[in-house]
Formats: sequence, C-alpha cells, structure tokens
Amino acid sequence: MAMTKSKWITIFEVSGSVLAMAYALLIASNTGNEILGFSLLLISALLFAAWGALDKRWAFFALQFFYAASAIIGLVRWG
Repeated sequence: MAMTKSKWITIFEVSGSVLAMAYALLIASNTGNEILGFSLLLISALLFAAWGALDKRWAFFALQFFYAASAIIGLVRWG
C-alpha cells in the first residue's frame, strides 16, 4: 500500500514532536544525557524539515536549519 503525502506529513509531524519533547526533557533534567538529547534534536529538526518541505511551509522549513545548527553545536560542545 502506497503512503500518501498526508500520511508522510503526519509521520514526520508526530515523530518529530515526540523526539523534540524527549530532547527537552533530557536537556532540562541535567542527568548527563546531553549527547542523546542533542542527537534527538537533530533528528527532530530533520523530520520537521521534511514535513515543512512536503507541506510547503517554507518559514517552518527554514527554522529547522537553526534547530539543526543548535543540535550540532550541542553535540560538538558536549561530545
């Protein structure tokens, strides 16, 4: 069964949101899980970028580059 554009958007939206929430909790908990947290932020940003591109939400798509850059900075700083 082929996946429709709408289903892909939902997958990217929901999975990106769940990973972003997990990232926020890991960073806020200050439990030494920064690498995992920033990795989740990077994946979330990529999923949100895919959603933005599919749904032609260009401002939202562009915003994900800043989140991805933040994730990379976090990975470099904490790695």
